[in-house]
Amino acid sequence: MLNSKNSERKLTNHLQQDVVKVSGKTIFINPFLYWRRFDENTNRWLREPGQMSDEQIHTNRNRFYPELDWSNLSHEQKLIKDATVEMFLKTLELISTFHPYLSSGNLLEVERKMTIIKKIPFEKWVSKSFAKKARLLENEKRKFQRERFFSGWREWLSHENTQQAILPLIITIFVSSFIGWSLGISKNSCNPYFEQNLDQFN
Repeated sequence: MLNSKNSERKLTNHLQQDVVKVSGKTIFINPFLYWRRFDENTNRWLREPGQMSDEQIHTNRNRFYPELDWSNLSHEQKLIKDATVEMFLKTLELISTFHPYLSSGNLLEVERKMTIIKKIPFEKWVSKSFAKKARLLENEKRKFQRERFFSGWREWLSHENTQQAILPLIITIFVSSFIGWSLGISKNSCNPYFEQNLDQFN
């Protein structure tokens, strides 16, 4: 019972962080809470980084990260921050679409609160998204390499010259195996120890 209440309290606190009250209206600042109203294209647009132009993202860098000196960031850090800026822009676009009654002042208030509350969660989400994409690309690369390897072997084996070269090789291996087996049998039959054992049975 106590665990259930604690879980409910944590969920309530988590949801409260995703909600902002503006002019008596409840605004979700977590874009994924609007998912029931998404179509497939909107869902893909939201979830996949790189849907906005670099110019649009670079122009808004200081809007959401006024404290950062971008020249001191590594390439990987810039990618994560830029994708986070893109996430902010997409979220604001969704909010203005689903709440068309909000004034520019209301949207500015939502943006200010969202920048404070959602910066770290957005960065974490973006990092996970990049890691997932990297894993998928690596899996695709391995799959392609396997297919190319087997395709190369199939093509080589189906080649007429290969078949002409392999047939004598298979015959040679078979004959060599047969000769080896025959020599092994004849050696055992001439072995005195082998004959002694036979005498004991007689």
